[in-house]
Amino acid sequence: MGRQVLLSLLSVLAFWCVLVVKAEDAYKYYSWTVTYGTASPLGPSQQVILINGQFPGPRLDTVTNDNIILNLINKLDQPFLLTWNGIKQRKNSWQDGVLGTNCAVPPNSNYTYKFQTKDQIGTYTYFPSTLMHRAVGGFGALNVYARSVIPVPYAKPAGDFSLLIGDWYKTNHKALQQVLDSGKPLPFPDGILINGQSRSSFSGDQGKTYMFRVSNVGLSTSFNFRIQGHKLKLVEVEGSHVLQNMYDSLDVHVGQSVTILVTLDQSPKDYYIVASTRFTKTVLTATAVLHYTNSRAAVSGPVPAGPSNDVAWSMDQARSYRWNLTSNAARPNPQGSFHYGKITTSRTIVLANSAPIINGKQRYAVNGISFINSDTPLKLADYFNIPGVFSVNSIQTSPSDSANKLATSVMGASHHEFIEVVFQNNEDTIQSWHLDGYDFWVVGFGTGQWTQASRKAYNLVDALTRHTTQVYPKSWTAILVSLDNQGMWNFRSAMWGRQYLGQQFYLRVYNPTPNLANEYDIPNNALLCGKAVGRRHP
Repeated sequence: MGRQVLLSLLSVLAFWCVLVVKAEDAYKYYSWTVTYGTASPLGPSQQVILINGQFPGPRLDTVTNDNIILNLINKLDQPFLLTWNGIKQRKNSWQDGVLGTNCAVPPNSNYTYKFQTKDQIGTYTYFPSTLMHRAVGGFGALNVYARSVIPVPYAKPAGDFSLLIGDWYKTNHKALQQVLDSGKPLPFPDGILINGQSRSSFSGDQGKTYMFRVSNVGLSTSFNFRIQGHKLKLVEVEGSHVLQNMYDSLDVHVGQSVTILVTLDQSPKDYYIVASTRFTKTVLTATAVLHYTNSRAAVSGPVPAGPSNDVAWSMDQARSYRWNLTSNAARPNPQGSFHYGKITTSRTIVLANSAPIINGKQRYAVNGISFINSDTPLKLADYFNIPGVFSVNSIQTSPSDSANKLATSVMGASHHEFIEVVFQNNEDTIQSWHLDGYDFWVVGFGTGQWTQASRKAYNLVDALTRHTTQVYPKSWTAILVSLDNQGMWNFRSAMWGRQYLGQQFYLRVYNPTPNLANEYDIPNNALLCGKAVGRRHP
């Protein structure tokens, strides 16, 4: 009798083990080869960066919690890395793909990324993080779909389009890098591209609703997006399901993504899709075509005009983005079940961007420190306890009157801190700030100088979370961040010329007690460079 009971228990246990194995999150395997190629997006033929022969690169469609195993083969003549813009890399800054965490992949070599889209949904992108490579391609769409068991707050659309929109230069990436290295800012771009083209088309059936995933993959310029004769229903922003407000047009800043639904409810013809630069003296415009499959006429009439360069209009629109508190995101619990506004912050960090001249050259800085990369990734230096690479708190948590200087700046933070960060922009140009490894609540926008009294206007109820926020000229933006992801994380300007010339630093989110539940160990295939060469993996 006892033997039969034991056998029955073992059978039940085996059954559940099989279920657990079958329920393991999916693994998806990719092999991407990076090469140079030629294209003529603005007329003249120019060198671009291809991935598997494609410009832009392949669309990476994933599902929440997918495990991505991606072998990157570098056939360029320079070291190369890809970063996964907005993917949090939970417990895994080893895979973030920036120079503070990873050695760049040498020419004619490869590296296999291994990461998970853990507890995320939404519209994201990937792009090169090395040098000025992203100026000539290597970027693409990265979409994370909800698991089939998780509801989404809208009906399944009839189609799903990814639109990668950004400013573009006819100039080679190496020449653009030389401009920056010589101590000059980037020139004004030559045009705007939609999916690497000056003219593209998207087709749909009259009466049906389609999803448009719109991302700003440019180097430095905000744009306004609109579709002639059609309303835009905003449904998701960088992993947040939002209140589904209707808009005539949307501002999208560098590094940002939005997801909209568009119903083809007009007469059967073709309509302009428009992206035009914002807050620029010269307005650059790109058009594509929304084609009804039963269209009886080509696009006609003037290209729809965008809003005026009124910062107040754009700021009001930004404030109208609200978290959908009753909807879930990647997990079944409602977004509003996390009451971020009731949590006491541990401290306030004020980050002021500036454009100093240092050693006779144009640089960009955060709190007076203009970042310079070390030849040893900071994450490797931290892991192997290599001295002389960086020091924690080499950047202050608020601006001061100290002289501007070059440094490999790292700010220390404790794992599980809940902090307030204020971006203070005293320049007369718009800024765009991104934090790897996290999303954050954008709780306030305002003009002039931030003060403690500015908190009275914070949205502490239904501010959305996102990974990149704009900061308007002569203005401030405030965010709240829950530092629940241990690692070394890049805090940077999303505007790539400013990032390249120093407007960035690293946030070291640290727990003194090693624990694989908080952070994964170094990958066994990690590339070693700089002072880490010859170090032994565990």
